[in-house]
Amino acid sequence: MAAHRDPAALGRHDSWEGVKAVVAGFGVSGIAAADNLLFLGADVTALDEKPADQGSSERSERASLLESLGANLRLHPGATQELPAETSLLVVSPGWRPDAALIVQAQQRGIPVWGEVELAWRLRDPGPDGRPAPWLAVTGTNGKTTTTEMLDTILRTAGLRSAAVGNVGLPIVEAVMVPTPHDVFAVELSSFQLHYTQTMQAESAAVLNLAEDHLDWYDQLGGMAGYARDKGRIYEGVSRACVYNVADPVTQHLVEEAEVVEGARAVGFTLGMPSVGMLGVVEDILVDRAFIEERQSSAAELCTIADLASDAPHFVANALAAAALARAHGVSRQAVRDGLRAFKPGGHRIEVVAQHAGITWVDDSKATNPHAATSSLRAYDPVVWVAGGLAKGAHFDELVPAVKDRLRAVVLTGQDRAVIADALARHAPDVPVVEAGTHETGVAVMRAVVEAAARLAQPGDTVLLAPGCASMDQFRDYAARGDAFAQAVKEHTGQ
Repeated sequence: MAAHRDPAALGRHDSWEGVKAVVAGFGVSGIAAADNLLFLGADVTALDEKPADQGSSERSERASLLESLGANLRLHPGATQELPAETSLLVVSPGWRPDAALIVQAQQRGIPVWGEVELAWRLRDPGPDGRPAPWLAVTGTNGKTTTTEMLDTILRTAGLRSAAVGNVGLPIVEAVMVPTPHDVFAVELSSFQLHYTQTMQAESAAVLNLAEDHLDWYDQLGGMAGYARDKGRIYEGVSRACVYNVADPVTQHLVEEAEVVEGARAVGFTLGMPSVGMLGVVEDILVDRAFIEERQSSAAELCTIADLASDAPHFVANALAAAALARAHGVSRQAVRDGLRAFKPGGHRIEVVAQHAGITWVDDSKATNPHAATSSLRAYDPVVWVAGGLAKGAHFDELVPAVKDRLRAVVLTGQDRAVIADALARHAPDVPVVEAGTHETGVAVMRAVVEAAARLAQPGDTVLLAPGCASMDQFRDYAARGDAFAQAVKEHTGQ
């Protein structure tokens, strides 16, 4: 048996015997990494602070299966404090801070540290034609999942074998290891995932926007500058198109700073009239002025805003970004149109829950930071805004001035509600603010919130759950928060 083999020299068709791989984190991506490293022949140890029987039943079942296949599982408090001896590769799950004990020890010992995305990139199958399926990658503070799923729908409509993977859908290491080859992958990547990439080179990539988020995680990495730097990694090595948001100059700056393959293009998207080399909107029509021969003098229609599931500005921007990535891959305008027409957003994204007594109730629980909440609020007027939760170090002093004129009232709940209340007091002192559900749990939180919102709303108003905060102070995740809101609304309206 070969000892201490260099994992960087190995691919999916090599034997990984002799590689001592440690997987930090036993969530969805960690389990996928451990499973596939075992399949390749590596000696695998998985570490997590949470025991196997804490979490989903699937997690417990996968733990038993991996253990039966030879994995060494250390799933208990304190398990992640020391890197095992003779480790030759550390694979970390998204969200592991760079100052975590295992990562520091690995760096001190010269052991490579990969994320699950980096592992997947190195395990791509060359396929029948000798070329691995290209990655069309999407990141940004908000809109990543919607844009990635839109892109996947367009690619499938074009007849391509596509999959939405990464931070959405399948863990990407599972997707690249399936026996049936794909033509292309639509890849959603978070800043956490990008932080641990080194060799990944997408065919085309988009940064949708950049705003304050995860600043608690980046407090030792330069704050907002470190967050932007990790987002910008998505452009490194791009061979076709770097897609950026014309309304967000930081995204264009990231393109300008990236080392790309010669011939790669910068392609902007805008909600206004597009210049040459951009996609944009002309009289409610989404148009392409980047991927047509006559782009110097004209633009080609892709679809109308009425073709989309929502006319909210951020939804239209997501559609333009998805279209740009698809067009860069060679997808026809007709397939872009048909794919965008067919796409329906997932739950808890600007989802109308009920319309009753002239009031519209909308669940946008996925708006987990101020930038996302701002985009959502700009789609409605007037609004009773439901907000609060875990702010993660974010501030609301830009949000409130931007939307104050459309606020009927605000209902606050959650741990960091005072952060939002303080911003409202400074910038919108005339807007009524009430707190509700702050001492409740589960659906009871939202019953109190909905009753408070109903007293404040008038016919013609929208009651909008766009919390601007994470959910884990009161709920399992943003989906559970949205479900609780929807249930409370339906109980209140009798629908």
